[in-house]
Amino acid sequence: MNEIITQINDVLWTYIIMIVLVCCGIWFTWRLRFVQFRMLGEMVRLLTDVSVSAVTGSKQSANKKHISSFQAFAVSVASRVGTGNLAGVATAIAVGGPGAVFWMWVMALFGAATAFVESTLGQLFKQHDGDYFIGGPAYYISKGMRYCSWKPMQNSGRWMSVLFAILITATFGLANNTMQANTICGAISQAFGWSPVAVGVVITVLALFVVFGGIRRVAGVSSVLVPLMAVGYFFLAAYIVVANITVVPHVMKVIVEDAFGFSQVVGGGIGAAMMNGVKRGLFSNEAGEGSAPNAASTADVTHPVKQGLIQALGVFTDTLLVCSCTAFIILISGLYQLPELNGINLTQAALQSEIGASGPVFVAVAIFLFAFSSIIANYYYGEANIRFITKSRSVMTAYRVMSGGVMVMVGALVTLDMAWNMVDLCMALLTACNLVAIIALGKYAFYLLDDYRRQKRQGMRDPQFHRHQMPEIADELECWE
Repeated sequence: MNEIITQINDVLWTYIIMIVLVCCGIWFTWRLRFVQFRMLGEMVRLLTDVSVSAVTGSKQSANKKHISSFQAFAVSVASRVGTGNLAGVATAIAVGGPGAVFWMWVMALFGAATAFVESTLGQLFKQHDGDYFIGGPAYYISKGMRYCSWKPMQNSGRWMSVLFAILITATFGLANNTMQANTICGAISQAFGWSPVAVGVVITVLALFVVFGGIRRVAGVSSVLVPLMAVGYFFLAAYIVVANITVVPHVMKVIVEDAFGFSQVVGGGIGAAMMNGVKRGLFSNEAGEGSAPNAASTADVTHPVKQGLIQALGVFTDTLLVCSCTAFIILISGLYQLPELNGINLTQAALQSEIGASGPVFVAVAIFLFAFSSIIANYYYGEANIRFITKSRSVMTAYRVMSGGVMVMVGALVTLDMAWNMVDLCMALLTACNLVAIIALGKYAFYLLDDYRRQKRQGMRDPQFHRHQMPEIADELECWE
């Protein structure tokens, strides 16, 4: 059974998802006039800007009932920056060779445009949920597909949105949390010799405390953990790179040569490098997958494009910053050529070779921060989509216990080879649903970006959007009065 699922995943990823993802990234980059590069300064400004709330008209810093742009950014980065940045990058290099790093970079550069489109759509079609906002692909598929220009797809919104909601809940809220907990326990056990059961109990208690606090607590914890872990990891990698600065040109040469099949170090050349780089790049930065829009939709902003730009910056933060840190640490060490090392063990061994016995300890701490932040962010993705399907309090309580409790504890106790393959399969299917939707609805993101740029050219520091600007779909835009 496991072999059959592996073969299905290889076909889906190699011949369908990878090609469509790359084509979407290139198309959106061209159609949006290279927004991820031209508006990089605006992305950084928006991330730190205290702008006017779209709901109350007050400053966001004083509006305690709503999620700020930075908090929404932190939740999405918390999900992106997880074990994929340490274990996933190592696996991509071990299986696909150093060239996989190059294709991860390419995926991020073009994928940022895809991330912009999906997160802008998430903001556009979000809806009220008590004191907060809620949204994501399930919401924009359900509300928007009936207006798409593809007649065969106009009646597909309901079933496709429910399918997406089920897939993302199963993948992120349940299965991925098992993977994150498993990686935490493995890293801590290797570094400190602690029992996986004891570690699992601690993680479970902490996760349940956060998830039962809802999106507000998830956002609050994420906004503290994300800067802490990203900055700390970056400075460690920078120290290793500077200490080995004479090796860096050789590392860059190996990456480029292996990316195009000039140097067959491991993994079978350009095909393996490209497939593993694109797949692990998506798993890491999640561009086009449909996960980040669930977090982007919670932000209280005055224009949907604001959160689209910030989420595009999240892709760069994840892949060009954090993933590159891991890649350079591994490639500088040279240990990626040892067949017995893979995943988190390769990252720990590489760090140990560079900074001594404290390497595994540092990785264990980093894994805990990275993976725990992913657990709570993944939980919210499931919550947002369960709320799309049902408003039942008992269902939500059961989900919180499963996501933050049962699945985390299961991850501490079992091996997960089969589960990883199932996650790959679910990830491919939910990505396919989201890509169909953002291709069909991308015209709205194009219009919104043009509107945002027009207002900026007119001298408006804080562009505004109102639903009457889109009369065709105004009835679906309940949060933009």
